[in-house]
Parts: sequence; C-alpha cells; structure tokens
Amino acid sequence: LLTLQPLDEEDLRELVRRALEDPRGLAGRHSLAPEAGEHLVRLAGGDARRVLTYLEAAASASSAAASAADPTDPADPAAASAGRAEIGLAEVELAVDRAAVRYDRDGDQHYDVASAFIKSIRGSDVDAALHYLARMVEAGEDPRFIARRLMIHASEDVGMADPSALVTAVAAAQAVAMVGWPEARIILAQAVIHLATAPKSNAVVVAVDEALADVRAGRVGPVPVHLRDAHYPGASRLGHGGGYVYPHDLPGAVAAQQYAPDPVAGRDYYQPTGHGQEARLVDLLARLRGLLRGR
Repeated sequence: LLTLQPLDEEDLRELVRRALEDPRGLAGRHSLAPEAGEHLVRLAGGDARRVLTYLEAAASASSAAASAADPTDPADPAAASAGRAEIGLAEVELAVDRAAVRYDRDGDQHYDVASAFIKSIRGSDVDAALHYLARMVEAGEDPRFIARRLMIHASEDVGMADPSALVTAVAAAQAVAMVGWPEARIILAQAVIHLATAPKSNAVVVAVDEALADVRAGRVGPVPVHLRDAHYPGASRLGHGGGYVYPHDLPGAVAAQQYAPDPVAGRDYYQPTGHGQEARLVDLLARLRGLLRGR
C-alpha cells in the first residue's frame, strides 16, 4: 500500500517554477504572473498532477491569446521582449473555470474578510456570514483559523444567551481538525448558522473585563479568613477556615457569607440580559445575590 501525502504550497510553487523552465515542460516559453501562480497553487489542493494540468491548460490559453493579439501592442512589453507569453490570472481562470478570490491570507483582505465574517454573525445576518465563510473556503483559508474565530465568538457575542453555541463551536473545531477540506466546509457552515441565528449577549465578556479592571486597579484585598485553606499544619492556629458555612448543610445549598475580598464585596460584574436562555438568570441571580448578602 503506497500512501500519497499532499504537497505543501511551497513545494507546489517550486514544481511550477521548474515546469516553466524545464525542457520537458514549458521550456521557458511562458512567464507566470505572481497572482496567477498563487491561484494555481490554491486550486491544486496539494496535488502536483493537478497544478501541472492547470498550468498546461493556462499556457495554452495564454498562447492562443498571444496569437490573436496585435504583436505591435503587446500586453506585457517585458515578457514580449523576452520572447515569452505571459500566463496571467485571466488565463488561469479561463483554463480551470474557477474565478480567483481576491483574498491575501497575509494581507488586508485576510483581516477585512475575517472581521466582516464575525460582525455578520454578531449582527445575526446568517446569509452574509455564509458569504464570507465561502470566500475564505474558496481562497484556501486554514479551517482551524475559522474554527478558532467561531469559538471566540460563541462566548464573546452569544455567551449565556445560548450556552450550547460554545459546545457547537468546539465540536466544529474538533471535527474540522479530523476531517479537513473539502468536507470541513459543511461543519463550519453548521456552526456559522447556529451562531448567527442564536440570541446574542456580550454579558460574559463585559463581566470578566470589569473584574480584570478591578484587579489591575489594585482592588484585590486578602482572601476572607473563613475561606482560606485550613488543611496545612498551623492553619487552624491562624484561624483559617473558622466560621466557614458549608452550603450543602443548608436548604437550597446557599449560605449567607462573604466570598469576595472587602475591596470588591458587593460588586455585580455579571449582568445577564433578557435575551434567550440568559433571561432566566436575571431573577435567579437577583435571588442568589440577596441570599448571599443576607438581604
């Protein structure tokens, strides 16, 4: 059994460079525009045979276009003076019948499309979100990058309004890692649809950032004595753990005692919204805080 592994993109680029110059290939009769070369590599999907087939077809299209053009007005004077017909993006698109997606994974398009993708999900526009997903898929974006963005979004913009959104996003990330392209597109699309149509809440990110702001501002204070570890030798002589009320000994398993240090006692970081499943936490949290603080 012989297992063939896909080539990485740099291997494919080297293969194309050799094919352009080698006498067994195009023998220096053609030049290749950079954007056309990148489109070839993206479409090849790690398959050397495919990229060479595409290159040959694009070269034929380029030669045909050069023969039909006015030789006194070459499209590429530098290539013409070198006696080469340039293979441009248009020839590659024509040869493989696949339009090039204007998307540079290391440039502005990468960040712009990713930003629009997340903002469309946040705005509950499932169709726009699927459009940007399709652009990333077609451009050969790393599916793990897309899955990571979805996991972050699930907590940052959906949160407790639909806690299952994070479960879906994590499951999608795990499945994508196991499956890869092209089937990963289906898994990512399901996660996008779930997150885009879910009720939205940013209460989680607001809560943790407010807590971090207090810590960074020095509002920390010592841990209340009754909450300190009482298991190590000498802890009991220091009074650690004294007065701690075990919640499970009480009806409802909620004890009226202070948990936060003095500087932030009574601070309400988490403010649930009335959206989705989070709405049920509004009254519950008010009751819990009342019991804990003896109100």
